[in-house]
Amino acid sequence: MKYAFCRILEVIPTTFGILLVTFLLFNVVVGSPAATVLGKNASAESIAAFNHRFGYDKPLVFGGEGGFFDSQFFSFIANLAKGDLGYSVSLNEPVADVLKRGVGPSLALTVPMLAGGTVIALMLALVSAATRGRALDKAILLGSTVLMSVNYVIWVIAGQFLLSFKAGLFPVWGCEGAAFYALPVLIGILSSLGMDIRFFRTAILDEIYKPYVLAARSKGLSRARILVRHVLRNALIPIVTYISLSVPYLFTGSLLLESFFGIPGLGSVSINAINSSDMAVVRAVVVIGALIYQFANLATDLAYAWLDPSVRLG
Repeated sequence: MKYAFCRILEVIPTTFGILLVTFLLFNVVVGSPAATVLGKNASAESIAAFNHRFGYDKPLVFGGEGGFFDSQFFSFIANLAKGDLGYSVSLNEPVADVLKRGVGPSLALTVPMLAGGTVIALMLALVSAATRGRALDKAILLGSTVLMSVNYVIWVIAGQFLLSFKAGLFPVWGCEGAAFYALPVLIGILSSLGMDIRFFRTAILDEIYKPYVLAARSKGLSRARILVRHVLRNALIPIVTYISLSVPYLFTGSLLLESFFGIPGLGSVSINAINSSDMAVVRAVVVIGALIYQFANLATDLAYAWLDPSVRLG
């Protein structure tokens, strides 16, 4: 609990730094989106009215008409504390409503991809490590190399053309049911499977020749029991770290898959917001993704002690 409390305290200055960098990127570098939203022929009065409505006419950090903290930065912090992520100028609705509508389709796509890909990769990595140097191991390594060598876009185009257009097995566009997610999930798993297998295999091989495995063999334990009950558990620390890096993308969505398959998730929302210069939506996705990344790292660190009792949290 002490370690968890200290790690949570570390999140506070890190979060403040993230918010500051995000503010600098979207409010100082990008500036007011008035000219982009209203058009190049917009009058000075309409631009001034737009900036006043959305607070772009306030000072950047300190010293507005309403007091020392009446500025764009502290308004940004105060709104975030209240759960107000801003207003989408392109969709004419609060950003929170836009994200709520997109998070469901994104999770329906990314959660099966991560869960299915992890289970399949772990199973193949265990088989490959158990048969190291044999024909089956070489076949799995060859297959993983082929999977890694094919570009992501090629998987998408080939899947849509061969499995959807030619074979008619899957719908090409939309998200009206589970069938519409099947092909993008399959493509997402295949595109990451090669790298996952190789990483998991390496983590397992780092454990498989350690003394405790030899002791377990000398006691007469079966190879399968040693792999699953002993080797896999000790190999889970690098594997959990590897998987935790994908957690933020569960919520922020898959940009390419959502765009190619017409899935209205957060990835598609982000691309549309960039194309329409709707910086409030892009900024909200960046902030949420960064916060989720921090808490995913915290949960991963705490999971180390549960996976390996020899780990001491200090």
